[in-house]
Amino acid sequence: MSGGLLYAFTGASLVALGLYALIVYAHLLRKILAFNVMGSGVFLVLVGLAQRAGAADPVPQAMVLTGIVVAVSATALALALMRRLFTDSGATTLDETD
Repeated sequence: MSGGLLYAFTGASLVALGLYALIVYAHLLRKILAFNVMGSGVFLVLVGLAQRAGAADPVPQAMVLTGIVVAVSATALALALMRRLFTDSGATTLDETD
């Protein structure tokens, strides 16, 4: 098994693990962390499958670097919104209340 294929399989398992945690947990911080795990899995899949004749393809690598910057920014925004929700309502879940 090549190194790229190992990265791709590890990334696919991280996406599955993150999707499971995203569905199961109600706490917002755990959902944000699960979303980050899923993103890391997607980045690993992109890097793992970006092999051309033994050499790495630079285009998917550039996409992954850009994706990491966007993921950090989205995580910061999600954490700020979660903190605002906690400050306003005292809750850390998005339960529907009538």
